[in-house]
Amino acid sequence: MEIKFYNTLTKTKDKFEPLEENTVRIYSCGPTVYKDATIGNMKSYIFMDTLRRVLKYNGYNIKHAMNITDVGHLVSDGDEGEDKMLKAAREEKKTPLEIAAFYTERFFTDFDRLNIDKPEIICKATEHITDMLEFVKTLIDNGYAYETSTAIYFDVSKLDRYGILSGIDLRNQKAGARVEIDEEKKNPYDFALWIKAPENHIMKWESPWGLCYPGWHIECSAMSNKYLGEQFDIHTGGIDLVPTHHENEIAQSEAALGGEFAKFWVHNGFVQIDSEKMSKSLGNFKTIRDILESRHPEALRFFLISKHYRSPIDFSFVTMDDAEKGLVRVYECLAEVHAALQKEFNKKMAMPEDIVKEFEGLKQAFLESMDDDFNTAGALGHVFGTVRLVNRVLEEKALRGKDGTKAFLEQVLEEAAVWSRILGVFGAEPAAMLLALRDLNAKRLNIDVEQVETLLAQRLEAKRNKNFTTADSIREKLTAMHVEVRDTQNGQVWAINHTA
Repeated sequence: MEIKFYNTLTKTKDKFEPLEENTVRIYSCGPTVYKDATIGNMKSYIFMDTLRRVLKYNGYNIKHAMNITDVGHLVSDGDEGEDKMLKAAREEKKTPLEIAAFYTERFFTDFDRLNIDKPEIICKATEHITDMLEFVKTLIDNGYAYETSTAIYFDVSKLDRYGILSGIDLRNQKAGARVEIDEEKKNPYDFALWIKAPENHIMKWESPWGLCYPGWHIECSAMSNKYLGEQFDIHTGGIDLVPTHHENEIAQSEAALGGEFAKFWVHNGFVQIDSEKMSKSLGNFKTIRDILESRHPEALRFFLISKHYRSPIDFSFVTMDDAEKGLVRVYECLAEVHAALQKEFNKKMAMPEDIVKEFEGLKQAFLESMDDDFNTAGALGHVFGTVRLVNRVLEEKALRGKDGTKAFLEQVLEEAAVWSRILGVFGAEPAAMLLALRDLNAKRLNIDVEQVETLLAQRLEAKRNKNFTTADSIREKLTAMHVEVRDTQNGQVWAINHTA
């Protein structure tokens, strides 16, 4: 199928065609490993993973590099302030390399918990100092960089294309409007490629300009060039990286290599709290580990894909719990499919044509949504359409025991495997997942599971004895405990009401 997605570079939705016939080369901006990842950070990596999954499903091979920033990222995200690694090292009384090793391991543990596939190439900044240094030398030789008493700067006035990604027009910018004024800079927007280290700076390396350390932007240009070549297919990252980091990557890469850098630029929107960007610098962030203390990793992933990747998404535990209800709804349907398939199917009857047609349409629409700008929100709409159709079939008495129904339900499970392969959710054994979600939420809300099971047994006995007043009274008691009960053809099913 044809894949189209929004390209920040062209500001249009473009048809994707790889530079090589069947291999897609991707570079993703990875974490600065000085703190635990926030859900804002992880939204970028879940989108990155979704993009990979769609491309793989469409038959492409992937060559994907992601950096680990363990030096050079200053607290201002520009050229001012302290290196984030050094700041964290001082605060935690560890060396920068100890900080990097500790948070890198935790980062990839979070990857695994959220079912994110690792890129094929993981490259650490500190292991590529020589590559960065050679890149800086090339920029100086090409006339795009100059030395001051504090750094080697890139001269943005030498590159006509500067601003091509963000749309910034340097001619109409006032000095100091976005960047600190450095009297030694030729232009206010010039950015540091290589920074001369103060005497007490811990992380520094020999260079032609003395003991120095790299700027933040240079690592991505050097490492993408080393592993993916002078031009590659797709560059991903958060939308906040467009006006500084990614604009500067394009500038230094094209100045050094003499050609177009990445063909497609794909950026995801923010995670917000109260409609404000979530970030460590604003102090309004939630780490992955904060959330997974009381919520299931698959529920968090489901929440983050419940909106289109380019749209902002507002986080609260209430909005996340609302999303989890959707996850439970799908797993409950799949659990009932598994249960129904354990029954006898010995009556010859094909599935009605209108149901088959609707099912095939939903399957096709799911794939079309994912191939159209990775529209997870639209794809989930078709998942829920399928759930409604399946529930209708399961409730239709005339279709029970028919071999056509069995074939249909088996196809539903095959389709659920496609959802899992592309979205990274719905892949667990349904009964086990429902139990895990229920027990986690029961623990969070201090609900006594044994007491609930006792009340359910009493309710079932009351119903058998046609004592419906008692059965209703028990249901009301369970509701007050934040327990919802449903009567299905497979018996009583209960779940947690998240409005607690």
